[in-house]
Amino acid sequence: MSADSGRPPLAVRAAALTLHHLHVVRPGALTTVQDAGRPGRAHLGVGRAGALDAPAARLANRLVGNPPDAAVLETTLTGCAVRPDRPVVAVVGGAGCRVTVDGRPVAWGAPVRVPAGAVLDAGPAGTGLRSYLAFAGGLVPDPVLGSRSTDLLSGLGPAPLSAGDELPLGDASAGGEPPAAGPVPWPGAPAELVLPVRPGPRDDWFTEAALRTFLTAAYRVSPDSNRIGLRTEGPPLERSRTEELPSEGMVLGAIQVPPDGRPVVFLNDHPTTGGYPVVGVVLEQALAAAAQAAPGTRLRFVRG
Repeated sequence: MSADSGRPPLAVRAAALTLHHLHVVRPGALTTVQDAGRPGRAHLGVGRAGALDAPAARLANRLVGNPPDAAVLETTLTGCAVRPDRPVVAVVGGAGCRVTVDGRPVAWGAPVRVPAGAVLDAGPAGTGLRSYLAFAGGLVPDPVLGSRSTDLLSGLGPAPLSAGDELPLGDASAGGEPPAAGPVPWPGAPAELVLPVRPGPRDDWFTEAALRTFLTAAYRVSPDSNRIGLRTEGPPLERSRTEELPSEGMVLGAIQVPPDGRPVVFLNDHPTTGGYPVVGVVLEQALAAAAQAAPGTRLRFVRG
């Protein structure tokens, strides 16, 4: 800042004046800004956050020439619609859905050019649950603790989108060249979700019958699931110990068993501590499929 005026230099003011934005036309049921998250801050009580289907977010970024950790939009079930105030190359991937630009159908899962003032609409998920919208240059709201991700539990990061919101767009020229056009192998939504599990640390708090049930029974994904945890419907797990467990650290993929006995798989916005016993931990590489498992999807836990 100059000493006499207390105002930022002219070049900084000019950059702020020329910043471009996405205008939110339709926010959908739950649309958030996500990047690679805030790993390594659990000792501060701060969870990871970040895109639940990280491979889908990275692939969408690659297709528009962004770094893999650039911020994108993550939608839930009903999609969203946005309008850029500058021309932008965008990709809609993750959950399969109808994509339009000003009502005209365009490609899903591949780069499309969105003119300034046109509405890019990612429709409701036809397969899967969460779509990812990447824009050349990325989204650049102010970072919090090194990430632009929304964390629903802690409230860190940008608020979930509402109609009329504006999100700043990054400089597309700062990224790389998008890859050549061609078929892209987007993973499909799971017809059955199979989650490999490593037992413990509190599997000894459950009966032998409960542990057999846990690894053999058919569960379903509950509609009460969210970014904090994937809740299940199915047979409850009986505890062998009834005393209270002091709060202890929780990790991504931890399977906590609350008093109703039905397992809950902790996802990216999970609390960093908890007082219910953890019967096992899902291997992290399996959690991307969990992000796309719609309510009612058949679910099995298997020993990993």
